[in-house]
Amino acid sequence: MRHFAKIAASAVALAMTSLAAHADEFRLGLITPPPHIWTKAAESFGAELNEASGGAHSVSVFPARQLGNEAEMLQQLQTGALDMAFMTVAEVSNRAPELGAFYAPYLADDIGHAGRILRSDTAKTMLEPLPGQVGVVGVGYGMAGLRQIVSRGEVSSADDLSGLKLRITPFTPILDFYNAVGAAPTPMPLPAVYDALANGQVDAIDMDAELIWVLKYYDHADTIVQSDHMMFPMVGLVSAKVWAGLSDEDRAMIGDLMAKHVDSTIDAYVANEAKWLDQIEGTGKAYKKVDASFFGDAIEEWNGIWSEKTSSLDALRATAAETK
Repeated sequence: MRHFAKIAASAVALAMTSLAAHADEFRLGLITPPPHIWTKAAESFGAELNEASGGAHSVSVFPARQLGNEAEMLQQLQTGALDMAFMTVAEVSNRAPELGAFYAPYLADDIGHAGRILRSDTAKTMLEPLPGQVGVVGVGYGMAGLRQIVSRGEVSSADDLSGLKLRITPFTPILDFYNAVGAAPTPMPLPAVYDALANGQVDAIDMDAELIWVLKYYDHADTIVQSDHMMFPMVGLVSAKVWAGLSDEDRAMIGDLMAKHVDSTIDAYVANEAKWLDQIEGTGKAYKKVDASFFGDAIEEWNGIWSEKTSSLDALRATAAETK
């Protein structure tokens, strides 16, 4: 509750010069498709909020980029045109670079460790500046799985990634990582990925195990590299303008329930990650498990770049060490 009190005060200050927006029927946007864990968590949040509020509040969930891509939805949150979103920390880090520290290669040892880092006080503290910096209130973290590599060609070493057009989520930390690896990182929205891999528009993709399996990206792969090289957090967001127009009671109820349901995605990935990876390995594609040594000097190069962009790396690394 101290976390919510701090962000509430910041959000109210941000909205002092504007009319506070308020809606009994909230609109929540996501980029993930309807069957995705994030979308299901958003729907569960809406159902529980409706019940807890005695029908006073409802949530209409808009998955699969129905309200635009994440950059567009973030702009809508800033103006109050959109009430809520479950959004990749990647997109938010484009406006709040401190959050880029979460993408430090091999910050997390495994999926469970990633969850413990995201549930830490250090991680929660990093959300507090968002109302003033970005115009949104971050109520808590979820995540997708650790990042893996799917390639149309053979990959025996990181040298085999050199020059490959490799699809990435469009944000700076992962762009810097694959530039350091020597690939040709190619930002691309999720709906375009399957066809791009199929027709050779890209040579490889950076993706989590759930989507590699569920969306069958392995169909057009020769090699899957289980690298587990980067965590991929999600954050539950409320427009700061909308938040400022809520009563203290509604802020507490919405904040607690949204935090609960975004956090539930962590448990879902911890429970399912190994199963998805086993299923992917069972497809008969070349399957290679690697560790940090696979990427050579690229990790240190990334660390050098991001130690100058964020002051949060040391604190997150200390938290990672404490939560092993």
